[in-house]
Amino acid sequence: MKHINLNDLLICRSLLDDPAMQELQKAMNGRHTAAMTCASLLIRAAEKHGISGNLLRGYILYRLAHYANLAAQTTEAQAGPVGPGLRTAFVRDMEILLPLLKSPATAFIPLPLLDDYKPTVPVRTEAAAALSDLLRDAETPEDYARALLSYYHCFGYGDIASYRAFRWDDTKKNIVGIRHFESIRMSDLIGYQHQKDLITGNTLAFIAGKPANNVLLVGARGTGKSSAVKALANEYYNRGLRLLQLTKDQLCDLPLVMDTLRKFASKYFIVFFDDLSFEENDAAYKNLKSAMEGGVESRPANVLIYATSNRRHLIRETWHDRGENDSEVHRSDSVNESISLSDRFGLIIQYYAPDQNEYLAIIDHMLKKAGVTLTPEELRVAGVRWEMTHSGRSGRTAEQFVADYLGQNKTVKLDPADN
Repeated sequence: MKHINLNDLLICRSLLDDPAMQELQKAMNGRHTAAMTCASLLIRAAEKHGISGNLLRGYILYRLAHYANLAAQTTEAQAGPVGPGLRTAFVRDMEILLPLLKSPATAFIPLPLLDDYKPTVPVRTEAAAALSDLLRDAETPEDYARALLSYYHCFGYGDIASYRAFRWDDTKKNIVGIRHFESIRMSDLIGYQHQKDLITGNTLAFIAGKPANNVLLVGARGTGKSSAVKALANEYYNRGLRLLQLTKDQLCDLPLVMDTLRKFASKYFIVFFDDLSFEENDAAYKNLKSAMEGGVESRPANVLIYATSNRRHLIRETWHDRGENDSEVHRSDSVNESISLSDRFGLIIQYYAPDQNEYLAIIDHMLKKAGVTLTPEELRVAGVRWEMTHSGRSGRTAEQFVADYLGQNKTVKLDPADN
């Protein structure tokens, strides 16, 4: 059995805190029972995380990709290459780990099934596939260091690398990955090409490090405003874009949110408020105004705010507010205050209810994705009948029609890939 002293690690010393690595070190020091304990922990990890192939190599790479080390943290914080000293130390760690990464698992643990383990549910995420590609021709410690540093720069480490979208945890005051994020793409959104071009162009400028605007998507309900924002996170995940959804009740945490996101300088965050609006006596909007522009602390360069709303000016105002008995001396000041929030959004994208042809095209697209094709007449009759008995034409109404049609039509066979 080969022997490696993991205590010599400098940058990747978090591996020393891992139970499987602790048992591996004991096994290399001659304790057979530790080898079996290590094997058990590796198999448990493989089943939990979907690690396959050489289980020892795969587990170490999983740890390096998902847990903090100084090289990963520095790459993330600086949004650029690490310094020559840190890079040299990282290469030295890769030299120590190289036998574990290049040898069969049985060179350290006498259990042949670890050399080519097949988990119950293999996991092949986009980030894992990218790391595998970067390491495909790696032979030397320099090769492994270069591949991992490139991975950290593109995807980050830990949850930032694993998830496209996040929510804010009110208790822990930190971001939490959304495991089951909707896999919608821009190509799934039918119509509204001009609106899609506007939001895509602004987002591409943002992730290219160019000037870009906060965005307000406003208009008719069910027209795909929220879906367009979610689609961006899927389209540009591998270019460093991430989505963080906040609720209106979490506006008081915005300064802390901004400070948290500032630490992930190599990633670009869209802070997303869905269906945002305020009542006239709701002062919470001032927190959003300050975060967008005008606060003492500047908004991080890697953060933009996108919001959807049915209201153009976000803050509810009635004609009663402008009545003859209004006693306020400087009425214009109040009017300016009520519209000043929407003015903070440099790009306002209007969405309108689809016409009948657009509405039917959305239905047709969704049905064809499920393997169902209706004649134009069948489509028109069924779609219009549904529209008349529901809440008018919208993408949401079309989606509800398709769900009902597929549920009621017993001959429909869904493609397993869509499940």
